[in-house]
Amino acid sequence: MSYYIHAGKFFLENRTENGGYLEVQDDGNFGLYYREDEKPSHGLIKEYGDQWIAPGYVDTHIHGLLDEDTMKSDWEGVNKISEGLLQAGVTSWLPTTITASDKELTETCEKFAAHKGEETGAKIQGLHFEGPFFTPKHGGAENPKYMTDPSIMLLKKWRKASDDMLIKISMAPERKNARQFVREAVKMGLVVALGHSDSDFEDAIACVEAGASVFTHTFNGMNGLSQHSPNIIGAAFSSRLTTDELICDGHHVEEPAVRALVNARGPEHIALITDCMQAGLMPDGDYVLGELPVYVKDGMARLKDTNNLAGSILLLKDAVKNIVDWNVATPEDAVMMASYVPAKSCNLLDKCGVIKPDHPADFVVLNHDMTVSETYLNGESRYKA
Repeated sequence: MSYYIHAGKFFLENRTENGGYLEVQDDGNFGLYYREDEKPSHGLIKEYGDQWIAPGYVDTHIHGLLDEDTMKSDWEGVNKISEGLLQAGVTSWLPTTITASDKELTETCEKFAAHKGEETGAKIQGLHFEGPFFTPKHGGAENPKYMTDPSIMLLKKWRKASDDMLIKISMAPERKNARQFVREAVKMGLVVALGHSDSDFEDAIACVEAGASVFTHTFNGMNGLSQHSPNIIGAAFSSRLTTDELICDGHHVEEPAVRALVNARGPEHIALITDCMQAGLMPDGDYVLGELPVYVKDGMARLKDTNNLAGSILLLKDAVKNIVDWNVATPEDAVMMASYVPAKSCNLLDKCGVIKPDHPADFVVLNHDMTVSETYLNGESRYKA
């Protein structure tokens, strides 16, 4: 049954409106937005007072949640992540792998292909391979023994095994034949991101001009920026039309660096991500990322042997709240960075990331402090705080 939402603010695609009525059709899609003085003469109205309505968040880089892992967990575990993400205001996501053996990556592809479209929570819009075409020097929590040069043959194999669900791959631009790989991957319809890299500026920007369009968790897994050797971070700052992923937990990137990147690129080029691993929504303690032991304490996940950060336990709703609380972004821009920008960066705007007629009615109800009050999927309320 169709209905209208009446609320204090609506974060629409091109404008934020105060008050009004948003139609949700009985097919689970959005209808039209009507101004406050255009109150519908008939139909059910759901009243949200002075709360705010935003597009459902889109997490394009996440490894796990609730002690489940996108690679190690069976389908039931993956669906548990999908359901749990609704608590984070996330309505669409890309399950993300880490560097692993060809066998394990292929089996992960096959698992998702076998259950395509069966998730009952946040929608799986595709797969993101974080690796294995990385450089060991900035491997972070990725296992160097599986790192290798990019191979289109392997990519085609994984793409087929995933039933074309593999839509994004992160790689290091200094690896052998990187430019040629980027060109072919983009031709196949994949989004190529650059990261976990010791690259100089020239190799990074060459891959951008070959078609790479995203920087993987900018600043993390990269050599430091210098005015004399701008490297891959310099490419992330200075390439005009790319998207920079950013982990806003206050640990991976501190607020002044977040502010510098947002100011330099503009919020329309920043995709908030979590890089969350299985310890998300779990208590402190011992966990595993891939084959590497991890401990979680004080809001951080770290490798036991090196103490390096090992993914995060960040929820996307908290990244949005943080960047507003730090006065780095307005609520309007923070919402955009967690919905429209990540969706656009992965060519998914027809499926998620916007409040727009005839698009899925996946949205969140926000309080003024940016906390999530309720999450809707296809026009149905699925989570209440």
